[in-house]
Amino acid sequence: MAKLPPFPGTTGKRAWPVAIRALRALLANGDDTSQVFRIMRALNVGDTANGYARLIASGDGGRIAYERVELAQRFSDRDWVAGFAPGTVGAAYRDFLASTGYSADGLVEVSRLDPAESDVAHPYAWMGRRTRDVHDIWHVLTGYKADETLGEACLVAFSYAQTRGLGWAFIAGGAALKSLRETRGTLFAKAVREGYRNGTRAAWLLGEDYERLMHEPIDAARSRLKIADPALYRRAQAELGARLASYASAQKARAQATERLA
Repeated sequence: MAKLPPFPGTTGKRAWPVAIRALRALLANGDDTSQVFRIMRALNVGDTANGYARLIASGDGGRIAYERVELAQRFSDRDWVAGFAPGTVGAAYRDFLASTGYSADGLVEVSRLDPAESDVAHPYAWMGRRTRDVHDIWHVLTGYKADETLGEACLVAFSYAQTRGLGWAFIAGGAALKSLRETRGTLFAKAVREGYRNGTRAAWLLGEDYERLMHEPIDAARSRLKIADPALYRRAQAELGARLASYASAQKARAQATERLA
């Protein structure tokens, strides 16, 4: 695999205090997505460069990198998203947007921790945006719910296996550990571990041509990409119920209720 230099001006050091503070905030309020990006920036040192090197060393990756499609712009094109045939990955993504109220450009805005921040013109920065922008497509492909603590924890574990970015592991581990107390059992944590295991067995999703993938029948895509059915996750959803499966959001609701009574 190609070896590339680090991003200009970076120190290569991880900011653990920043990551710890952000994880505490995220576990207290699972809807505070900005904390995810703080953790990624603090811990995923060098991982984007490694991912870019892997991409350009792959068969179709050189073309993808050369074209530098900004996926957030593509996924925000309503006419494009509306045109996918039933049963495709794109149609499932369209249903995902309708059911969650999420959007690709909304994720972009949350990721901009500094209001003055703009998209950096550098191959590694583009690769980082690509990794960010496919997150919701990975929800669709894996079956992990986005508006649920359990689903997000399983997907970040899957993402760690795919990217080797330590920030993903930090979030997944924190959520799994806290679940032991919140759910009084190990099923949540086992589902998270299953997410990591499924991620290690799947094809490398960052190397996919997403404009092409969106037109592929979703069952065929999952089979081709070796994305396993998350059986433990579905069992945890059923046995824990919506409240425990979304314990971080439940904590936020309790905190808001306490504030109203104060």
